[in-house]
Amino acid sequence: MSTDTDLTRIELLSTEDDERYQVRDPIEIRHLLSTLVTRRALITARQNPGNQSFLTALLAVNNDGTLLLDGSAEETINEWVQMAAQLTCITQLQNVRIQFNVDTPARIAYEGRPAFRTALPGSVLRLQRREFYRLQTPVTQTVNCIIPLSTTTGTQVTVSVRIIDISGGGVAVAVPPREMEFAPHMEFPGCALHLPDVEPISTRLVVRNVFRLVNRNGVEMLRAGCQFLDLPAHADSQIQRYILKIERERNARERGNY
Repeated sequence: MSTDTDLTRIELLSTEDDERYQVRDPIEIRHLLSTLVTRRALITARQNPGNQSFLTALLAVNNDGTLLLDGSAEETINEWVQMAAQLTCITQLQNVRIQFNVDTPARIAYEGRPAFRTALPGSVLRLQRREFYRLQTPVTQTVNCIIPLSTTTGTQVTVSVRIIDISGGGVAVAVPPREMEFAPHMEFPGCALHLPDVEPISTRLVVRNVFRLVNRNGVEMLRAGCQFLDLPAHADSQIQRYILKIERERNARERGNY
């Protein structure tokens, strides 16, 4: 059994390919949730709104369009769960992050222990780690991308955005709170990727998706996944060398040799 220890709630705001991330077909949702029951997957259920959470599991997916969540051995947890307007449930299934919301859980007794009945979710967010989680850039070494923009008056300005993670095909950036808009299919030509120890890499970015990340303390951040276009011939090897360097340093720290 496993669970995603990251309690960050992820909300898909916009994407060019909704079916890649969202499961909306009721039959497929039932099958996916039934697999969680069979695998006895641990689920982190997080109060929404709020910052309380507890470990649970799916007990059953019923034919009447409801599901059962296991209750807690601690009565104080059961009390806030039955008062919650919504729970965000987060787990993993074969390296795929699964997330869904359930509304107004009703407390019941199930086989002599507390449980909660709620309606099946209308959609399930399914994220392949290889698609959403690439190499996360070190917090201690900020990596930025400079994006040129035209203002409403026609003047040119530049905005520096923080790169959250990177791969050979693109980056995810933290969307600035005010300066600019990110939406699928938007393109930003003339960008400059600033990696340590190399000259700035010129590229064109095209936005593929935008997610809202909400951590357990309620702090929100918008994450825009962008694809590289028109990379120079040498740029891919420079990006791969940077990724390998960071991975080696990270592995060395984990082994206690760095």
